Parts: sequence; structure tokens; C-alpha cells
Amino acid sequence: MKYPLDRRRQPVIVGVTSAEPARGSEKDRWKAMIIAVAGRRIDAADAQSARFPLRNVALVQQRLDELFSREAATGLVSSGACGADLVALTVAGTRHMRRRMVLPFGRNEFRESSVIDRPGDWGPVYDRLLAELDTTGDVVTLAGHAAGDAAYAAANDAILHEAATLARGGTTDVLVVLVWEGAPRDGADMTAAFGDEARKRGFRVEQVKTL
Repeated sequence: MKYPLDRRRQPVIVGVTSAEPARGSEKDRWKAMIIAVAGRRIDAADAQSARFPLRNVALVQQRLDELFSREAATGLVSSGACGADLVALTVAGTRHMRRRMVLPFGRNEFRESSVIDRPGDWGPVYDRLLAELDTTGDVVTLAGHAAGDAAYAAANDAILHEAATLARGGTTDVLVVLVWEGAPRDGADMTAAFGDEARKRGFRVEQVKTL
């Protein structure tokens, strides 16, 4: 079924339901702290510069866990690429947080282009998370885009929208987290653009370093 987005930014979306936020008392449900994550994929085997080396996965997991604890986070929205996305979703799962995955195009194409093409055994992690999130209707797939910058930009917009939706439409209960080395790279940088867009919309932005 289709899931409506803000009419100002309206990619076509399939495969998500409007399930309620994490369980709790009626009062607590209005205090949800939702984390919106974007960041680096794991470095390619032939990468010239280190941005997120595979050896640093455990370090980033620890840093994310500490941030989620400090913020009393109840939910997470991210995409599903190897690296920042799958690490954050995994940590959120261990903390029993509500999770929502936004994919810029079909899940099989995304698996080939953004999950299993880098070092590490990420395919099974992605498959397991999809299976878990399918049971709660928390996989959002954008339609009408081929792989490329436009698709990833649309996913960034949808992640911010979904985070605000889970936080009852506000900005004060959403924290945007950039999981990266801390500096934009030359050319198009979707992580830096995600942070810039989040600030324009009034979200608080923090970063978790991958190095």
C-alpha cells in the first residue's frame, strides 16, 4: 500500500504501513526520541582514503549504543546500506527500539549495489533486518527512481519525513546523526547533504565518528 508523505516532497512509496510508535503508556508515547541516521558505507577494498574501515565496526557500534542510551532513544530511521545504516539498525535492535528502513529503490537491486559490494558479510545482516521489519510494516521502498544521486537524495528526504512522523510530526524529538569521518568528500556527498537538509528543517544534528 502507499504511504503518504509531505505534499511538498512527495516520492511515491510502497511497502509500509502506518503502525504505531514503540509501546508504552499513552503519556510516554508522546515523548518518543527518534534517531535519523545517514552515513558512510564500509570502505571499498581498494579505497584510497579511509572513511569507514571494516575494522572499526565494533567501535562505531559502541559509540552509537552510547548515543542511543544518552538520548533515551525509542526509534531509528535509516536506509539499509552496508556500514552506518546496518550497524545503526543492528544496535537499535539490541536496544529494542522501533526501527524503520527506507530504500531508494527495489530491495534486490539495493542489495547488489549498496550492501554486498563492500568488504564484510553484510548480505545476511540486510536479509535478516528486512525479514524482521517486514513483520511490523517498517520497510519503506521509494518508487520511480533508478540508482543514482536523485534516488539517494529522495531517500534522505524520506528518512527525515519518517523520523518526524514517528515523533508525531515535530522536530524537537528527532535527532539526526551523521555517522562519518567528520568532513565532506569532493563532489556529491549524500551524508553532508543529509546534515545540511536536516539543519534547514530545524532538526538537531550530531555526529558519530567512524575513525
